[in-house]
Amino acid sequence: MKKIIHISSIASSFINMADLEQISVQELMKTKIHEIPQKYVIDQEPAMASESSVPIVDMKSFFSSAEAKAWELEKFHSACKEWGIFQLVNHGLEASLLERLRREIQEFYALPLEERLKYRIRAGEFEGYGQHLLQNSGDQKVDWADRFYMITNPIRRRKPHLFPELPDSLRESLEGFISELQKLAKALLGLVAEALKIDIKDIEEMFEDGMQSVRMNYYPPCPEPDKVIGLTPHSDGSGLTILLQVNGVEGLQIKKDGVWMPVKFLPEALAVNLGDIVEVLSNGLYKSIEHRATVNSEKERISIAMFCNPNFQANVGPSPALLTHQTPIFKTMSMEEYVNGFFSRRLKGKFLDTMRI
Repeated sequence: MKKIIHISSIASSFINMADLEQISVQELMKTKIHEIPQKYVIDQEPAMASESSVPIVDMKSFFSSAEAKAWELEKFHSACKEWGIFQLVNHGLEASLLERLRREIQEFYALPLEERLKYRIRAGEFEGYGQHLLQNSGDQKVDWADRFYMITNPIRRRKPHLFPELPDSLRESLEGFISELQKLAKALLGLVAEALKIDIKDIEEMFEDGMQSVRMNYYPPCPEPDKVIGLTPHSDGSGLTILLQVNGVEGLQIKKDGVWMPVKFLPEALAVNLGDIVEVLSNGLYKSIEHRATVNSEKERISIAMFCNPNFQANVGPSPALLTHQTPIFKTMSMEEYVNGFFSRRLKGKFLDTMRI
């Protein structure tokens, strides 16, 4: 019978190593381990030594002259076709909001373990705090990370024991961050429609009151970082993903032309990557980017990602506007069916490969 670790046992003065491995990598590292547990040890493809020159998109240029906007839109279109990721500068989010959120997330991961475990992933669910992959059976490898994942929109889908129960200051900072990113995501999706020459109303209807979620990632330092992975290589199942570095420690890597490349962030830039849904929507013209997170030997890395998706009444498939002169290469399915399929599989590679005709 599988052993169940109760929160009350965490408050006791002694937790054995096996229990720690099931609770938190962060807490495991506090024991100053001499050997990495085998379930974390993986073989991974090496990355290039040099950092990649990820395209930069300047949001401010879209509110400038017609010539400047046209030039920036072409850069945006090229980044979506050739990379599937770009760094967004002059995005309009206030520095004070981002700084406050960074501080609150770091303070959350500094809370005593028993406080964090109030939000632990419950049996049969995928939202909450912990090591998400531990819920799968067998000898599957586990990422060197603790995460806190929550659906935040539609509001009626929020778990009552998660977002509403967060510390007041963190909840307020997250609310402000989510509100600003919702507006930013809407603007970015408008650019997708404009660049693809799709009616913007079609995109707006598809993503209106759509499923949105956030994931706060904590990657503890590891004495042998080349033996573990912080986040398994995959592409996101979302429409758009917007990532904020919390503490400035690098670790994001992307796979471009079959080669892994480290990403160097610009100060205060947001990383925006296209998810599988936009690749399907564009009938394969735009690319969702495969990415992974590596860990540091000395420093913890913290980040937060927001995932923007269509609403549950929408259909996920190639835009009909593109199919007048193209043959569809992806099937169409309901958003509900798409979400169930995405979360029922192991996080690895591209889910959209199952949608190809």
